[in-house]
Amino acid sequence: MAGIRDLHSGKIYIGPEMPKVDQSKETLDGDSEFDGTLAAVGPVFLGEHSNIAMGHVNIGTGLDIQKFKPGIKGCALSVEGDVDIIGSGNGDNSPNAVRIDGDLYVTGAIDGGNKGRLASRFGTADSLGKVFDRVHPSKGEGHRLAYACIEGPEVGVYYRGRLKNSNVIELPTYWKDLVHADSISVQLQPIGAHQDIIIKRWDDEQVHLQSRGPIPIDCFYHVYAERKDVNALIVEYEGKDWDDYPDKDNHDPKYAEVINTRTR
Repeated sequence: MAGIRDLHSGKIYIGPEMPKVDQSKETLDGDSEFDGTLAAVGPVFLGEHSNIAMGHVNIGTGLDIQKFKPGIKGCALSVEGDVDIIGSGNGDNSPNAVRIDGDLYVTGAIDGGNKGRLASRFGTADSLGKVFDRVHPSKGEGHRLAYACIEGPEVGVYYRGRLKNSNVIELPTYWKDLVHADSISVQLQPIGAHQDIIIKRWDDEQVHLQSRGPIPIDCFYHVYAERKDVNALIVEYEGKDWDDYPDKDNHDPKYAEVINTRTR
């Protein structure tokens, strides 16, 4: 087999002479072919790929006989520009157009259609309790601890603590920008003795209490409120699955002022 050290050509076609299978014949610069066009019937092997053709184009890292080293160690393919992949749906892993055996690192946003195994998992998770599951903190390895989130018909937050020798619960300063004041509710748990504590008034900064008798206030408190920085949760709606939720991006203005839990 003859070897060619250097080859200069406007276009290279690799394939049978008859019939000539040139898929690039319609890719023209006016009436002429683009200089630098390569048309190969395949299979094509580039670099040190395995001896088995896993696809029509097979790319591996550089051969040991080469002195060239890529800028990224072990990198076989570098693409600068967009990539368009149209899956045929006829592969061994159908209907997967792209299969990755290894990790995937992405610096930008990822988006896609809701289908397949991942969608099925999300669909199942949406109907189950929201759980954290960890190694048991006391019993250790071989034992697990699972807790689930409390769920309700609102996007709610809470603030809790103990109030002693005062009649004012100071709420976090950011609550005025976070919650609807008209959604606040308060639970009190007197400590040590009956104190006949009542809630006198409240806003999104303070809760004022009042008690009867000489005993100073000493109590636990839980303050709950509904967030206003996001649209209200639409608790019931018509649809086949979660993708029919009416306010997908959570910014529909007609839901902006809705409060699910109104307390005054």
